[in-house]
Amino acid sequence: MKTTLEETLRAIQPVQAEHLEHYRDRLDQLTKPRGSLGRLEEVAARFGAIRHPRPHTQGKVIFTFAADHGVARQGVSLYPSEVTAQMVRNFLAGGAAINVLCRHYGIRNVVVDVGVDADLSQLEGLRHSKVARGTQDLSQGQAMTRRQALRAMQVGIDLAQEFAEEGFHLMGTGEMGIGNTTASSAVFSALSGLDPDKTTGAGTGIDQQRRRHKVEVIRQSLQRHRPDPSDPLEVLSAVGGFEIAAIAGLILGGAALRSALVVDGFISTAGAALALAFSPTVGDYLFFSHCSNESGHARVLRWLGVRPLLDLDLRLGEGTGAAIAIDLVEASWKLLCEMATFGEAAVSQSS
Repeated sequence: MKTTLEETLRAIQPVQAEHLEHYRDRLDQLTKPRGSLGRLEEVAARFGAIRHPRPHTQGKVIFTFAADHGVARQGVSLYPSEVTAQMVRNFLAGGAAINVLCRHYGIRNVVVDVGVDADLSQLEGLRHSKVARGTQDLSQGQAMTRRQALRAMQVGIDLAQEFAEEGFHLMGTGEMGIGNTTASSAVFSALSGLDPDKTTGAGTGIDQQRRRHKVEVIRQSLQRHRPDPSDPLEVLSAVGGFEIAAIAGLILGGAALRSALVVDGFISTAGAALALAFSPTVGDYLFFSHCSNESGHARVLRWLGVRPLLDLDLRLGEGTGAAIAIDLVEASWKLLCEMATFGEAAVSQSS
C-alpha cells in the first residue's frame, strides 16, 4: 500500500538515544584506543542506532533522479537541455561515473525519469515516473504546481517503501538535470534567506559573467514569487525541480522506514534541506557525503549545521559522492562488527 506524504511525516520518529549509546559502548570495548577511529566511530554508531536491532549493510542502492528545468532557457548552464536525456541513456548503458562507482562498491543504481523533457518510454531498465516534461521556467512563473510537487515527492516516497521492503536500508541520492544548480540555489536562498550570490556557483563550469547572470535570474525569481520559507511545498513549487522533489520524498520515506540515507552533493542537499523543512527529525537518518566544489555548498552545509564525510572537490552529481560515502558507512559498520574486543582478544586495556 502506498504511503502518502502526510502518513510518511507522521511515521518519522527520532533515533533512540539508548541505541546510539549501545553501539558507542561496543566501540569503546574494541582493541584500539578509545575514539581512535575518529568520525568512523560516530558513523558506525549512528548507522547501528538507525537500524537497531538488526543492522546490516547488504542492501545498498543509489537512486539517480533525472529531470529537466525550464529555467535552462535563460542561459544559466554551459550545456543544452538535451544532455539530460543523453546522460540517462549513458546511465542505462553503464558508461557514466556513477555506474563505475556502483559496480566498484557493489551498489545497485536505479535511474528514474521523474521529469525529462524527452520521450524515454521505450528505454528498458529506466524507472518511468515522469511528472511532466520538465518544469516551467521559474524566472517567468511557478516552476510547478503544488500538485506536481506532491506527485514528484511521492515518486521518492514510493521508491523508499518498495526498496525497504526488499531489504535495501542503505540508500543514496543522486540526480541529473541541466539547470538544476539554478533551482537548487533558489531553493537554498528561499529557505535560508541567504542572498543568491552566496548560494550560486559555476554549475557546469560557466564563467563569471554568466554566473552573475544566473544570480540575477535567481534573485529576480525570488522577488517575483516570494515563497514562504516556513512552507517547503511552496518553496518547491515556486523554484524547485522534479528531481529535487523526488529526493526530498525519498529522504522522508526512507526516514519513516528507519533507513540510513546518504546525501550526495549540491542538488541532493537541496532535496535534503526541503525534507528537513518538512520534518527536522529526518536529520537523525542523514549522512551528508561530501562538500561539493560548487561554491555555495559549504555555506549551505554550515547553515544546516552538518559536517560532510568527505571533501574531494567533486561537482558531478549523479550520486558519485554518495557512492563513496556509502562505502565509508559500510566500512565503519564492519569495523564495529568484526573487530575483537579487549576481552575477546585477551589484550590489556589502558589503566
